[in-house]
Amino acid sequence: MFPEYRDLITRLKGHDHHFTRLFDKHNELDQAIKNMEAHIQPATSAEIERLKKEKLALKDQIYAHLRQAAST
Repeated sequence: MFPEYRDLITRLKGHDHHFTRLFDKHNELDQAIKNMEAHIQPATSAEIERLKKEKLALKDQIYAHLRQAAST
């Protein structure tokens, strides 16, 4: 995710607790979605879609955070 910000992500994960929470939650949702789609974890298609929307919203927040941090 966002390879152009790889160094900034590493720096923020070490110093910005809010960013770290967003990033970790995004990764947790990503894994949960993969498990549901692989039928490792039971879920309805509606539940999967809700998680995908939540994950996308987190990705938008992460990107906004990265852009703001990159401009300072």
